[in-house]
Amino acid sequence: MKTDINSHNFAEYFNHYISLVKDFGSVNDVLVQSRKRTNQLLDLVTEENGSYAYADGKWTIKELLVHIIDTERIFCNRAVRFARNDKTDLPGYDHDDYVGYSGANERKLSEIITELNLVRSATEALFNSFNDEMLNRSGTANNNKLTVLSIGYIMAGHETHHINILEERYMN
Repeated sequence: MKTDINSHNFAEYFNHYISLVKDFGSVNDVLVQSRKRTNQLLDLVTEENGSYAYADGKWTIKELLVHIIDTERIFCNRAVRFARNDKTDLPGYDHDDYVGYSGANERKLSEIITELNLVRSATEALFNSFNDEMLNRSGTANNNKLTVLSIGYIMAGHETHHINILEERYMN
C-alpha cells in the first residue's frame, strides 16, 4: 500500500511525484494502473498530433513520451542497483539534453507508444521480482536518497505528472 512509503527516507524533491499517485494498493498495482490511464489517453492521440507542442520551446507529444521512457529506464537502473545493495552514489542526468538528442520527432508515434509499454512491462516484472527486503534498500542518486520502493512510486507519479500535462495542455 502507498502508506508503506511513509516510513521511507527519500529526498523532498520527489514528494511531488509520489503525491500524484493514487492509493491503488501495492507499488506493482500503481505501476499497472498508471500505465492503464496513460494508454487510455494515448488512444485519443493521432499520429499527426504526435509532433504537436502546445507552445514554442515546449516538447512535442513524442518528445514527452520518450522523456517518460528515458526517465523510467534510468530509475529502473537505480532500483536494481539499490535492490542489489550497490552503495555507489549514482549520477544525475539532464532530461532536456536527453530529449534534445532523442530523435523522437523522427519516429512514429505508434512505435514510441509500443516502446513505452514494453519498458513499463519490464518495470512491472522488475518490481514483481523484489521482495520486501529489497524494496526497503536505499541508495543515493544525484545526491538524493531513495529507497527502491520510493522509486516505483516516483516512476508512476512522474508518468502521471506528464500525462496530466498532456491532457491539460496538449489535448484541450
